[in-house]
Amino acid sequence: MPSGSAPWQTARMRFGIFIPQGWRFDLVGIDPAAQWETMRSLAQSADAGPWDSLWVYDHLHTTPFASDEATHEAWTLMSAFAASTSRIRLGQMCTCIGYRNPAYLAKVAATVDIISGGRTEMGIGAGWYEHEWRAYGYGFPSDGDRLRMLDEGVQIMRQAWKTGHATLDGRFYQVDDAVVQPTPLQAGGIPVWIAGGGEKVTLRIAAQYADYTNFAGGDPAEFTVKSDILRAHTERLGTDFDRIVRSTNYMTVIAPTEAEVAAKLAEVEARLAPHLGDRTAEIMQKNYLGPRSFGVGTPEQIIERLREMQRRGLGYAIHYFPEAAYDRSGIELFEREVIPALS
Repeated sequence: MPSGSAPWQTARMRFGIFIPQGWRFDLVGIDPAAQWETMRSLAQSADAGPWDSLWVYDHLHTTPFASDEATHEAWTLMSAFAASTSRIRLGQMCTCIGYRNPAYLAKVAATVDIISGGRTEMGIGAGWYEHEWRAYGYGFPSDGDRLRMLDEGVQIMRQAWKTGHATLDGRFYQVDDAVVQPTPLQAGGIPVWIAGGGEKVTLRIAAQYADYTNFAGGDPAEFTVKSDILRAHTERLGTDFDRIVRSTNYMTVIAPTEAEVAAKLAEVEARLAPHLGDRTAEIMQKNYLGPRSFGVGTPEQIIERLREMQRRGLGYAIHYFPEAAYDRSGIELFEREVIPALS
């Protein structure tokens, strides 16, 4: 068994799906008045299907550069999905700690948890999109400071959810008996996902506080290295490595044959090209054709890759389908063939 594995990791893999919200130019051509219905319909379809969770990104501008195309706000969507679905769990991968005061964020998340009937997940990270930070007036603290903000923010949220109050005199955040009532419906508070694979600090924060981690998409060897580092942090801190579920995100383009996969990739490229211009080939290579192409292929190919990751301890795979707002055939094929094979 690969290093970093444990007995529970042969259990059923869980699956999440991203709902397009515009950030990756994945609602272009859809009238803004119709975009919510597109998102809601996809969320309700996932709710009725085999998915364990649905996800959004916490971003304010499109990527890889800002444009006037839509990017819908993550926690507003979380609240709307909470009210329009009934079963599926709801998350963001991941909320940027610097965009909202953590006591306020704890209050927002607790309210969403109540609206959803106890189905909220808290994905949280240090943030990286410098242009976005500066455009909204948040500055752009150093890597170390953003990670310290993450540590303090998670402390505040966990305390608020467990006790209904939060007090912290930190370097970056000071809260004095902030009242977060009512507390979340979930016993012990909302599950915390720490996103990022930084080996010295991020994985240490994950080892200390996380119920889930999210790192290392597409490279089995890197996933194992990060897992071993996470284990070492838990051993130093005296926390339980086996309790932390490890997850990864995948850019997913799936079709019955390799020729049909290539055709779908060509459709994605054609849709992006008017917006990305000379960056199109670079983005396609980065996301779908290069080292991160683990989720691109036929059902058999994707099942084989995910089984290898499962053997290495992957417990949760979260999939982004770039064509979701326009064509659900890939999602439906994944639901029919991939999820049952790993469940």
